[in-house]
Amino acid sequence: MRVVLQRVKKASVAIDQQVVGAIQRGYLLLVAVRDSDTEADLDYLVRKITKLRIFEDEQGKMNLALAAVQGQILSVSQFTLYADTSKGNRPGFATAGQPAKAAEYYDWFNQKLQAAGVEVATGKFGADMAVTLVNDGPVTILFDTENK
Repeated sequence: MRVVLQRVKKASVAIDQQVVGAIQRGYLLLVAVRDSDTEADLDYLVRKITKLRIFEDEQGKMNLALAAVQGQILSVSQFTLYADTSKGNRPGFATAGQPAKAAEYYDWFNQKLQAAGVEVATGKFGADMAVTLVNDGPVTILFDTENK
């Protein structure tokens, strides 16, 4: 799995100009699944993301996790994180997970985040979505379970 995490002051996702998910302070996650992903990959990402300390403490150091700031997560599926741009000018997506597995794992990932005590808003898997965000920092972290 690949997840791009952006620390945000607020973020929302809309489908056909209707907001379907929105958060205030927290993380915007762009999530991609591969066919070879496992439950262990899901658990790894949930643990890393929920424990990640990238919010500033009273000394201005990135030392606080999401729970310490009562942060939320907006999770958006994005298969294009597996774009292969090695040949030509048109990206290939053969390494992205098949839609059935990717949808299942995306939902499962979000459920595991919620079970870890995080408030999670989502987009809709496979939909054409418009994502709006206000970056905080900016702070952007890339997770790839192929490179733990």
